[in-house]
Amino acid sequence: MADIAKKKQTAAKATGRSGLMTAVAEIDESLVDDAVSSRDYVNSLARGLEVLRAFNRTRRKMTLSEVATETGNTRAGARRILLTLVREGYAVADGRLFDLTPQVLELGFSVLSSKGAWDIARPFIEHLSADIRESVSAAVLDDYSVVYVSGTQFHRVISVGITVGRRFPAHATATGRVLLSSLPDEQWPEMLDAITLTRMTDRTVTDKKEFAKILEHVRKQGWALVNQELEVGLMSIAVPVYRTSGSIIGAINVGIPTLRMTPEGMVDEILPKLQATVEDISNALRR
Repeated sequence: MADIAKKKQTAAKATGRSGLMTAVAEIDESLVDDAVSSRDYVNSLARGLEVLRAFNRTRRKMTLSEVATETGNTRAGARRILLTLVREGYAVADGRLFDLTPQVLELGFSVLSSKGAWDIARPFIEHLSADIRESVSAAVLDDYSVVYVSGTQFHRVISVGITVGRRFPAHATATGRVLLSSLPDEQWPEMLDAITLTRMTDRTVTDKKEFAKILEHVRKQGWALVNQELEVGLMSIAVPVYRTSGSIIGAINVGIPTLRMTPEGMVDEILPKLQATVEDISNALRR
């Protein structure tokens, strides 16, 4: 078991973390001290959270023994935690292997979609959607997937509906390519080695050398256009959104059915308005 000093350090990091979309108020250190005292610290909850983090670190399915080793739990303790997660719908068991379910996303998405930067961005997103009469969404990167955290759908007979919390493979989306291309150079070899370029349609790029070239081009031009690589009949274009420090907080995306727009039209008509909207959002975030 970790000692009190380690627990205090962990709690301090948790309370001081601002995250991509959350704004955390200042917390009295005495409250943190109380929270990690032997009387108030909930060891079982901490062990359960560590199991969830272990799956995120390893990015793979794990056996009971692997979970116990990775988290420092006993086999019996790991088993109880895993079976609790399975019963509550946050994990599944496939033979000897355990894996998390998308329900885990519910633990954070209500916060991601309702606080901080995306609160500020939402009016700009809604204004752009009304102007171009198309659906606009915002997404963040989670490993090698994009997670949609905000957006608005313009009502048409044929519309592009993306709900908050929805996940898509990053390699086949405009938002994903913008966000992957923004990763530091030193992370590219690991990313390109680990990412799975699943074929979503017959247009999906699945060759890693070609994909790397696409990301390099996206990084240089500052935006990404994906034409029917995620879904037949759908195009999307995305631009990154920067926080005050200059780091990317996510990307804004416009998705349009190919029945209504050509790739050239996306670049000539939609991109300038999308870039102007993102600039307005970035300026608002600096105030």
